[in-house]
Amino acid sequence: MGGRWSRWVPRAALAIGIVAVLGMTACSSGDDAASPRGTQTSSDAPAGQAAPKPPAKITLEPVSGAADVSPVAPVKVSVADGTIEELTLTNPTGKQVIGELSADRTSWSVGEPLGYGKTYTWAGTARGTDGRTAPISGSFTTVTPARQVDASLNVGDGRTYGIAMPIAVKFDRAVTDKAAVQKVMTVTTSVPTEGAWAWLDDRTAHWRPKTYWAPGTKVNMVAKLYGTPFGDGTYGAEDRTVHFTIGRSQIVKADTRTHRLVVIRDGVQVADFPASYGLESDPGRVTHSGTHVVMSKHESYSMTNPKYNYENVVVPWAVRISNNGEFIHGYAPSIWAQGKQNVSHGCVNLAPANAKIYFDSAMTGDPVEVVGSTEQLGPEDGDYHDWALTWDQWLGKSAV
Repeated sequence: MGGRWSRWVPRAALAIGIVAVLGMTACSSGDDAASPRGTQTSSDAPAGQAAPKPPAKITLEPVSGAADVSPVAPVKVSVADGTIEELTLTNPTGKQVIGELSADRTSWSVGEPLGYGKTYTWAGTARGTDGRTAPISGSFTTVTPARQVDASLNVGDGRTYGIAMPIAVKFDRAVTDKAAVQKVMTVTTSVPTEGAWAWLDDRTAHWRPKTYWAPGTKVNMVAKLYGTPFGDGTYGAEDRTVHFTIGRSQIVKADTRTHRLVVIRDGVQVADFPASYGLESDPGRVTHSGTHVVMSKHESYSMTNPKYNYENVVVPWAVRISNNGEFIHGYAPSIWAQGKQNVSHGCVNLAPANAKIYFDSAMTGDPVEVVGSTEQLGPEDGDYHDWALTWDQWLGKSAV
């Protein structure tokens, strides 16, 4: 009796239990419905799937359609989210430009100067991380100069010069934008050397050290003139480079008052010659005081000066020391005056035998320090009056 009574459940209680279970089910279903089916709340990719990879992004430098591009400006193609599969840059005749592809194949850069006034065209493909290919295309045009300016140098490759030698760059047209040109001309030396560029006129720039070069210095000069704007629509025609060496130290000390010419080599006096300098009573014949520079050597040289009524007077062992007609040379007719008085027309006269000794020792670029006269070396004397300027005066002629 008791056992049967314990198994009996009233109908009302059973109904309440069923409702409770159904209620719990309805609550659970409500939580799932809070986020609609198919909606991605934290990722573009469905749950459990990776995001799609991006396509290749191609950048051209300069941009396609660019005009008046410098032929030496950076020219490259870069690819983000991908790599370059193939690429060419061609000139108007179809010739391919030399270039270099980076190791990771994400960039390609031009490896040679381009031409003036030409249109260059890109062609190629890149593959993105999405696996798809994308075309590389476009074009640009380089600048067409109104004129091209060329330059010449006073020093030569592999040559050796004296300790006062300046580097002279002579342009065949006037330079308007001197600062732009000066910035692309660099001088490097094997021995630390303080020096600077100075513009001596609109066509001429010289580089000289603050003090004489150290013997044995190796000098490199690079002028990246091609593609450089010179102003007024003109551009450089060609780069110029030179590598030379400074030789031993030899300094000539020439005193017009003592009528002597002394040669000092590597700090040691090696010669002391009697000399005759320019006649002091005539300003047109005075040997100019100041530091001259040996410019050239001639075993014989014909002298002409209509103002003083002589023509084709041939002298031996002539060493030019300025562009105003001053030489150190042999002259037998003035031996009587050498060491005693000054009678020349501006040159330094030595006995022919002494002139030969000096001639054999002289090197282009050697300094000749003249003192004691009433006239000073200056710009009107032409090349090379570089050392007639103080260092501050020299720096004042820089364009930058």
